[in-house]
Amino acid sequence: MPKPLIVDIPHDLGQAEAKRRLMEGTEQARAMLQKSGITIDQLGWTGDRLDFGVSAVAQKVAGTIDVGPESVRLEVKLPFLLALFAEKIQKVASKEGNLLLTKK
Repeated sequence: MPKPLIVDIPHDLGQAEAKRRLMEGTEQARAMLQKSGITIDQLGWTGDRLDFGVSAVAQKVAGTIDVGPESVRLEVKLPFLLALFAEKIQKVASKEGNLLLTKK
């Protein structure tokens, strides 16, 4: 079983603002993913943690996003086939997360 993919994204927004931006970002991502044929199986907040699950092309991905006061931590459990692309997925997640959490 592959190790989980982990991305830590530092921010200086404060926990509440970082969570607000992530909540907005997940709604935008939901629309984009559905257009791409990716099904969102689970998407729910519990406190400052977002649990999610998506599936596409017979592959299921589950993960969490934990919002902290100074960083956001994404942890994703990739199936074997997608784990082959873990480095690319990590780069994209880091880039998009930084864009979302950059002060505006």
